Parts: sequence; C-alpha cells; structure tokens
Amino acid sequence: MLRTSMHLEESLHEVTLPFLVLHGEADIVTDPEVSKALYEQASSKDKTIKLYPGMWHGLTYGEPEDNIEIVFSDIISWLDKRNGESIDDASLIERSVCLATSTPPYEMHTISSPITMKETKPQRTRPQANYLCGWKGRRMHHHSSM
Repeated sequence: MLRTSMHLEESLHEVTLPFLVLHGEADIVTDPEVSKALYEQASSKDKTIKLYPGMWHGLTYGEPEDNIEIVFSDIISWLDKRNGESIDDASLIERSVCLATSTPPYEMHTISSPITMKETKPQRTRPQANYLCGWKGRRMHHHSSM
C-alpha cells in the first residue's frame, strides 16, 4: 500500500482529467493533509476538494445516513456539472440536503437537483462461469497449512 501511495504521489502531476477529492476532517486512518497535498499536486485544471467537518474515513459507509446523503449529493452535483447535457425545467426535482459548513451543526439548504430520464439499454448478462485472474472455472482458494 505504501508503494502504491508513493507511486501515486510521484505521478499525480500527470493527472489532467477532472479530479474530485473528498475527505472527512475527523479521519484518523488517512490524514486529510495528504488529500490536500494530492489535490495541490494534480495538474488538472478542473479539480475540486471537499472536506467534511466531523466525518471520518468511510464517507459513504459507516457515517450517519444524513452525512452519507451529503456526500452522495455532492458527488452527483459534481458529476452533473460536468455532464454537458441540456436539462429542461420539467426534469428538476427539488429536495433538501445538508451542506457541510465549517463547523457542525450543518445548515439546511434547499437546492434543485437535475434528474434526467434516459432510455435504458438492455443489460448484458454475465456468463455462468466464474473468472478469477483470467482462469475460467471454479475458484481455487489456497489456504495456509497452519
């Protein structure tokens, strides 16, 4: 994991795609300062960092439902801004969300969130066989003899 983190740090200046960093300020697993540094190193012109006061490491799992809704709302909003599709007024749904402020409690704001309906494509079916590392067939799990 350390090797991967070091490689990421060394090559992050090559990132030019839109870049979103989300981090809980109360995270004790990963220091929020590391995410700030990664954000600064990314070469992308379109980059966003969002720090959530009082939230921990698992922003979309393990937080209270209201906090998880905040995070997903921010992700969807960020993606919608970059979607590039035209949105008509009939597709706007108004909903209340909590937006993180610098200190709890969070303020309640009502925002309009664009929801567009698209035709759904038929889903591809998965083959019945399992695949593991390119091998077709039963999964082989090797266990220690201890």
